Order: sequence, then structure tokens, then C-alpha cells
Amino acid sequence: MLSFIIYIIGLVLCVKAIIEIFSLAGNMPKKIIAAVLIFLTSWIGLAVYYFYAREKMAEWVK
Repeated sequence: MLSFIIYIIGLVLCVKAIIEIFSLAGNMPKKIIAAVLIFLTSWIGLAVYYFYAREKMAEWVK
């Protein structure tokens, strides 16, 4: 049961991160690459996104 809850939390955070990326102004192929990387790397990608890349993502997708 605990692993299911952790999975759901990760899924919700992943969807939230992808929505944030697609709401930025910028190049669509770069947004897609960033979203796929976050989705495929799961918790590691989410940690990198929320602790490091969130502030810099707008510059990266231009």
C-alpha cells in the first residue's frame, strides 16, 4: 500500500512538472525533450527539476 502511495505522489509531481514546462514560452521541441526526460527518469528527474532546473527551464527552452 505504501509503495502505491509513493507511486501516485511521483506521478502527480511528474504531471505537475510537465504542465509547468509546457506553460513556459519557448521552443516546443525543447519542451518535449525536457518533459520526456523528466518522465523517463522518474524520481531522479523530478529531484533535479524541482531543486535545480525549475528556475533555469525558461532559459533552456528558448
